[in-house]
Amino acid sequence: MNASRIALVTGANQGLGRALVEGLAARMNPDDLILLTGRNDRRVMDAAREVTQLSDTRARMEGRVLDVTDTDAVARLADELRTRHGGVDVVISNAVARVLPEESQAARADEFIDVSNTATHAILRSFGPVLRPGGRLLVVASSLGTLGHLDPRLHRLFDGASLDQVEYAVESWRSRIHHKTAEEAGWPRWLNVPSKVAQVAAVRAVAGERREQDLATGTLVASVCPGMVDTATSRPWFGDYSHAQSPAQAAHAVLDLVFAEHVDPALYGELIRFGEALPWHAGTPLVEQDRLLTP
Repeated sequence: MNASRIALVTGANQGLGRALVEGLAARMNPDDLILLTGRNDRRVMDAAREVTQLSDTRARMEGRVLDVTDTDAVARLADELRTRHGGVDVVISNAVARVLPEESQAARADEFIDVSNTATHAILRSFGPVLRPGGRLLVVASSLGTLGHLDPRLHRLFDGASLDQVEYAVESWRSRIHHKTAEEAGWPRWLNVPSKVAQVAAVRAVAGERREQDLATGTLVASVCPGMVDTATSRPWFGDYSHAQSPAQAAHAVLDLVFAEHVDPALYGELIRFGEALPWHAGTPLVEQDRLLTP
């Protein structure tokens, strides 16, 4: 990586995102700059100030308000970093919309899809071209993002798809939710499954186009599963948290990818969990529990 590095983390004012920023701040150099981003101005600025005051913080910190669902704003920030710094070295896309079990999945679909998928597409399109050689572009996803978790009827929409095709599939899914025809086409009611599959498919699409050049320069584009993390977003969905990690614990495996000296070709473009690639076609459609089925 460059001597003076630029890092960007979205969804970074709390939970895993905040832990990732803290880990970067402790391991990067004093000349490096970390942009801690989120949608709420007060929370972003408070988080940036608090991280700066931590005893092990070494890098410079800047809080920036960024609504990742605003694709123009994402593009403007990427262009700014290209103009001011010649690009960016670390991008971790971590934004997520919180949905509670008792809420209607269909009613929250637009917000959830915009934050998880529209934003992922925008990050990949805007920051991929300004990622400097040796950089890291990581999208935080889930082990639910393997293709086998979807109904087989839907596999053709994502398997080997381009980014444009992934985006089209996501918008077709959104349209079917609005028209109440999603389930008959095989889409599960739980938004998280197709959303995560689409995130991973989008990363695979972009990585497939740049693999040869990136591997030659030690650059990594991938999606990452941090494992079960005890956060306000995930806690309402699971009854057994005996194996859950704290955000700080979950951040370690992601940060190991950021600071790895070499890029393993077997990991490039894949969904990585604890340093290993999860098979893209693995998984089976989930048996959704009643509390996950609020329409």
